[in-house]
Amino acid sequence: MDVSQQYRQAWEGFWSATSDTPGEAIWDCDASLSSGPHCELLLPYADISLPVVDLGCGNGTQTRYLSTVFARAMGVDLSHAAIEHARRADPAGVADFEQLNLADGDAVKDLHRRIGDTNVYMRAVIHQSEHAARPAVAAAVAELVGEKGRAFVVELTPASRDVLQQAAQAPDGPPEKLRRIFDHGLKPAGATDEEVPELLESAGLTILASGDTVLPQTEQMPDGSRIDLPARWFVLAAAS
Repeated sequence: MDVSQQYRQAWEGFWSATSDTPGEAIWDCDASLSSGPHCELLLPYADISLPVVDLGCGNGTQTRYLSTVFARAMGVDLSHAAIEHARRADPAGVADFEQLNLADGDAVKDLHRRIGDTNVYMRAVIHQSEHAARPAVAAAVAELVGEKGRAFVVELTPASRDVLQQAAQAPDGPPEKLRRIFDHGLKPAGATDEEVPELLESAGLTILASGDTVLPQTEQMPDGSRIDLPARWFVLAAAS
């Protein structure tokens, strides 16, 4: 399985046009609003002596936080430009970063061979993936978790589209960071409520816990409040 050239170029274009300024990507919120509270939900189920892999790590903000919780942290992303961002933002080398196409099953298996069973953190990847690639993305989570790891997966729900539409209807049009998403052809909140858990379970994962949440963004609504996108989280393990 592979992603389309158009999809790959959309992400390379986005990250190539993004500066190293924290928060310039609309989803690049502080870890205290994302991976921090997410770890609190994951840790009752996870072995922190195992490494953690941040799938779709972007510029590595969340990966660097994860490195303070788990024995080792690695961030992977489809975009080469994103990985370069992540490495520049981590001069101390607290985490490792690699380019990886999650839809490439052989590459995912190779990573699993190298690092063994691992914990997985995946924030808002399935919903924006091409439909044909989504089963492979879910399979990548299952492959990396193996028998011992646990995964935390959080995905936007369709209700996020209404929030984004409201934000785009500001008097001056969409706020700048949201406009950049549209300009690069990225499509948020593209998965249904039923699709995400079905994909994960079909990949051989069992849901240990789940709940509703929001994913805070670094842009504001027309009234000045922060854009918070409705989402659902899952803690997962290999099906017995």
